[in-house]
Amino acid sequence: MDWIAVVVQGVLGLLTLCGVAYGLIALWSARDFERSSRGGSARGGFAPGVSILKPVKGVDARMYAGLVSHCVQEYTGEFELVFGVSSLEDAAVREVARLRVEYPGVSIRLVECTERLGASGKMSNLVQMLPEARFEHVIVNDSDIRVSPKYLERVMAGFVEVGQQLKQIPGGNDRKKSNGKNTGGGEVGLVTVPYVGRAEGGVWSRLEALGIATDFMPGVLVARKLEGGIRFGLGSTLATTKTALAAIGGFESMVDQLADDYELGARMSAAGYEVALVREVVETTVPAYTLRGFCEHQLRWARSTRDSRRWGYVGVGVTFVLPWSMAALVASGFTLWSFSLFSMALLVRVSVALTVGVGILRDGQVLRDIVWLPLRDCFGLFFWAWSYAGDTIVWRGEKFRLRRGVLEKLGSRV
Repeated sequence: MDWIAVVVQGVLGLLTLCGVAYGLIALWSARDFERSSRGGSARGGFAPGVSILKPVKGVDARMYAGLVSHCVQEYTGEFELVFGVSSLEDAAVREVARLRVEYPGVSIRLVECTERLGASGKMSNLVQMLPEARFEHVIVNDSDIRVSPKYLERVMAGFVEVGQQLKQIPGGNDRKKSNGKNTGGGEVGLVTVPYVGRAEGGVWSRLEALGIATDFMPGVLVARKLEGGIRFGLGSTLATTKTALAAIGGFESMVDQLADDYELGARMSAAGYEVALVREVVETTVPAYTLRGFCEHQLRWARSTRDSRRWGYVGVGVTFVLPWSMAALVASGFTLWSFSLFSMALLVRVSVALTVGVGILRDGQVLRDIVWLPLRDCFGLFFWAWSYAGDTIVWRGEKFRLRRGVLEKLGSRV
């Protein structure tokens, strides 16, 4: 049995070292993003009209504050807010009416989206909202997203800044031509932004917010660095144009997609457009989950990512360096080498959390909750493994089967 123990210790040690290597790559990627995001030169010079499309359903605790933040933009161009609801009986309609009264100088419109065109109610609404948008540039973000007064200015600047950076790279504007689908000609088709989760309270809410800042967003930066640019979108902000949308088949082509944000960016990239990640951090609300709600949301997130990036997601398991190093400690009987390995893993993991969570995202919750990192990573490893055990998810009280990112409705949750 001694050889089995040696093999187990060796495997766990190797997994830990892989996790440490990933952490170092995350630090490298964070530094690269920070350096590249300092040099924007187009801000303030590009201010086209913008239609902000917001599909809404129900009322969240911080929803109204997020809506207000969109009304107080310091933006020199025109902009409008277009809300979409499936029914005029929805509670969100009252919030939109209140917004109109308090901000009469902002163009605010409400569209009733009576048709259900696919499994995704959000995308179904967007299909019906887009024809009502007055401007060529459109932004889609969730109802609870809270933004800074400079949000529109900085997001719109992303359309110009990346284009200018490409011109400075030999052959930069031609690098998408090899796929035979040079629709975009190397121009920016989608701008997206990082985000933090604002925990409403309770341990489950805080664990999810911690995961966003210290696990999910570092993963985004690693993908950006290793793939030579970002190839997907984040639901915190999807800024694009009607022309680019038409080139990929519009929102209509994604009415059955769960990870519509990822899919939109992937299709833009495949069509030859650039996807830009700009350093304008927004906030989303993380509700006060029950344990069941937390598990359902984490599993939906895990299975969505698994189907979106199937081969890349296989490697996510090695990124949970703290659980592997703690397992190595136990398996080795708390030997000196395992303590040394654990110390190295802890140092790298905390460094990534502070560099990305605090340094780039400016999320003070990370400092408050950093002691929860080992527990958060253990849950992360658990949900990663569980994501391969099935293909069903629960989303807004409805049960779906997920097949290659496409939703198949199974019925209401019991």
